[in-house]
Amino acid sequence: MQKLKKFAKFRLYKDNPLISVIVPGKNEGQHIYKLVKSLAEQTYRNYEVIIIDDGSDDFTPYICADLEKANLIDKYIRMDVRGGKASAANMGANVSKGKYIVHLDADSSLDVDAIENILLPFYLDDKIKGVGGCVKVRNSQKTICTSLQAIEYLKRIQVGRTVTSFFGIYHIISGAFGAFETKTLRTFGFWDVGPGLDGDITQKLRKAGYRVVFANDAICMTNVPTKWYKLFHQRIRWSRSLVRFRLRKHIDILLPNKNWSFLNWLSNMESIMYDCVLNFVWVFYVINLMWKFNEHIIEVVFLGYFIRLCFNFFGFGLIMITSERARQEFSLIRFMPLMSPYSGYFLRIVRSIAQLQEFFFFRSYDDPWNPEKTSRYAKLERK
Repeated sequence: MQKLKKFAKFRLYKDNPLISVIVPGKNEGQHIYKLVKSLAEQTYRNYEVIIIDDGSDDFTPYICADLEKANLIDKYIRMDVRGGKASAANMGANVSKGKYIVHLDADSSLDVDAIENILLPFYLDDKIKGVGGCVKVRNSQKTICTSLQAIEYLKRIQVGRTVTSFFGIYHIISGAFGAFETKTLRTFGFWDVGPGLDGDITQKLRKAGYRVVFANDAICMTNVPTKWYKLFHQRIRWSRSLVRFRLRKHIDILLPNKNWSFLNWLSNMESIMYDCVLNFVWVFYVINLMWKFNEHIIEVVFLGYFIRLCFNFFGFGLIMITSERARQEFSLIRFMPLMSPYSGYFLRIVRSIAQLQEFFFFRSYDDPWNPEKTSRYAKLERK
């Protein structure tokens, strides 16, 4: 593997392509400087930075104007009327000049070799047109809420996506940190409007026959919600997207047709089964448990908790083995007893609520996360 990485690195620096780093966002002025500073420290230097301001009403215009004058960013694009994240990303992509586009969230910051590492897979296989970075939680010590999310990210992103990428069923390039070949994205018209654009663009690439992979050594640090109610609303939006894109817009991946691919089918089914079907199976399981073991329900619940706790500690061991900053992340072990109720109850209930809303009421099309005008356009998908 190290020989392949050295070969890819040789090809990358020989080609030395211009990279377009696009950063769409609204009211992210407080984060822009930290992001730009982390870009200035990158080992790979041939890039342009394009900030797209999606109708901010904070100090973003003044901050970005100063950064542009200081030549710390290459372009600052101001959208006076909010168009949504996809619209802002498309604006940046359309003016980009790079061979590859790196899409970043404004509240992200990168390890010094992150840009280099996310580009290397493109130089290992010409079929690779999209690469996802490894997103970790920066504010992990802020509250119990952020600490549990930090463990979840390590488990589902660092370990989980490494595994799915290895088996060829990796299905979502995070919007917080992802890289794409510009020419290929242009053929798709870039991002479609609406929540869930990360998974949507990944599905487009897979359906076109291209490979998407995960770069576990391309590290991006991001902030996560510190309050439970904010986390609830974020996950409601994310979970609605599973129904909207995997079970509606891209349902053809699951159906027999001339472009059918087993890996694409398995990629979607893994997500649908784990994040949707098993949520509802769990409800019937709990009801059956209470019916059959009503006299010993407390003992059964504690036994189940103990078994899940053992599996969680085993999973944490895998995280420590694969992490490049294990010493720093080991402190999260004290929150492991809370992971079972967090992932087994809180997240599962949130996903179930969101998916029922989307199945029966199409709630993602009226999500205030997206401007009303783009939601109206997105509703054309339903016709």
